[in-house]
Amino acid sequence: MEPLSSLHLLTEAVRNAGADIAPTYQEYIQLAFAITTDCGEAGRQDFLTLCSFSPKYDPRAADKLFSNALKNGHNNVHIGTAFHLAEVCGIKVQSEIPHGWGTLGTQGSHSSSASHTRTREEDVSAHEEENLLDSNPLSPLPTFDEHTHWPYPLERIVSYGTSRAQCDVLLLGTVTVLGASMGRHVRCAYGGKMISPCLQTFITALPASGKGVLSLVRLLVEPLHDEIRKQVAESMASYRREKAKYETLGKERAKTEPPVIPPNKMFLISGNNTGTGILQNLMDSDGTGLICENEADTISTAIGSEYGHWSDTMRKAFDHDRLSYNRRTNQEYLEVKKTYLSVLLSGTPAQVKPLIPSSENGLFSRELFYYMPAIHRWQSQFDKDDHDLEETFRALGREWKEKREEIVMNGIFTLRLTDGQKDEFNRIFSSLFVCSGLANGNEMSGSVARLAINICRIMEVVAMLRAQERGAITSSPCVSPDPGTAADNIKDRIVSLWGLTITPDDFHAVLALAESLYRHSTHILSFLPNNEVVSRGNADRDELIGCMGEEFTRSSYLQKAEEMGIKFETATSWLKRLCKNGLVEKTDDKGVYRKPQA
Repeated sequence: MEPLSSLHLLTEAVRNAGADIAPTYQEYIQLAFAITTDCGEAGRQDFLTLCSFSPKYDPRAADKLFSNALKNGHNNVHIGTAFHLAEVCGIKVQSEIPHGWGTLGTQGSHSSSASHTRTREEDVSAHEEENLLDSNPLSPLPTFDEHTHWPYPLERIVSYGTSRAQCDVLLLGTVTVLGASMGRHVRCAYGGKMISPCLQTFITALPASGKGVLSLVRLLVEPLHDEIRKQVAESMASYRREKAKYETLGKERAKTEPPVIPPNKMFLISGNNTGTGILQNLMDSDGTGLICENEADTISTAIGSEYGHWSDTMRKAFDHDRLSYNRRTNQEYLEVKKTYLSVLLSGTPAQVKPLIPSSENGLFSRELFYYMPAIHRWQSQFDKDDHDLEETFRALGREWKEKREEIVMNGIFTLRLTDGQKDEFNRIFSSLFVCSGLANGNEMSGSVARLAINICRIMEVVAMLRAQERGAITSSPCVSPDPGTAADNIKDRIVSLWGLTITPDDFHAVLALAESLYRHSTHILSFLPNNEVVSRGNADRDELIGCMGEEFTRSSYLQKAEEMGIKFETATSWLKRLCKNGLVEKTDDKGVYRKPQA
């Protein structure tokens, strides 16, 4: 579409919305330059119309400014800037603007050199690839507290990390795989449902950033998987013998039930699978399993056109919902009433979108994201003691298999927070919800809500590991018979339902992960297509707002923005939008702003 026609569409959309898309002089100037560069004199009336919604609009001054822009315009500012200003106000215009008519680079995009305009479809992948090569935020994303004392074996496993980010990844990966193996045997009441420690974790990093340590984490549950596969092999051998015997019966077969092929159970479900195949594996395994892949594109390539099956299964699995499947070959209907599927993936920023194409998909808000920063200096890979970490993790896996059996043999453990812990939990997430609104409107609200669920799941794992540190799990001070257990059963030690508590230190340690994980998610959000929030500052915007106190001055805000490398125009635009939407309030003192109370 020609730029003038695109401008007409934009003007009409702004007129209908009655929006002031250039509230400051800086934006006012940019709008004039953008229109004159690509539309010339023909764009004058549209410029005047766009300016008319400002309470400071002066027709004569606006007309003079346009004439000056025609004479002394900036050729590096194009019509896309006008669209960007409109999109900041929430106005989207479905118009295709040819490549090259983009905006002057702004900080709100993935990269300062990237256009905010909608480019032709064939250009998108190239732009995304270029942007994702430098996917680090301006300010480093937070890491977890390195002084936290985690229960065994978490503490030991984390110690093998060679950087703070790698320690964090080992922590999240271990919690994910151990939680997956606890499955239905550990739970917590939240939102009217019993949730088990089944996480969907996605570690994102550029190549050679250290995410490969997740291959070690997988070894923790391989002994469990191997035992299940051994049992399947034995069942299949018995089935073949029975089938061979059945085939020799001749006419007597009519009076005999044929042998039934045993379910193909497993714990580790291959990501090199179809969406239907994953569903079938879950059915055979009573709804329990773990997908653990070091390269996310293994899954995105495998599922291909069956993405719908994958997406639906993942969303339902997060909520432990029912899964059903119609087998076409014999018209057999299969279902599991509860699903306990966990997922641990790693991949580059470019591998995020094929699996999670949009934040509106529902998968995004369910994922637990962690972004590993790029490595900019050489790190020695030699160990002074020449440790074989693979053998170390295999040994830990054999040890965990025995500890898991103890959990399974004793029944079901229900984590119960104290009233004080519930109050603190709600206070932290209420504050995080407000911060989310400040930076990203409603686009991250679902992620905050589901992050709370994931934090509860991490608490379940940590509480169980702490209870096992001192010997027999049922002798731990953190474990007691369920209040509904009959006294005679307690006396006879016939207890199948147990209450589980989390120590204050462990509770605070896990709760402290929430803000960091939220910040990592906002950064991953910037890799996805724009939806509700068109020009997002992602983690950098969160960092800027988070640095401000309950009250702050405009000058301190702009100074901090400059220190972070955020452009003046971008920072001022954010502040005006926050005030306009009531997310930040001006005080009576000139230049002083106040955050709303949670």
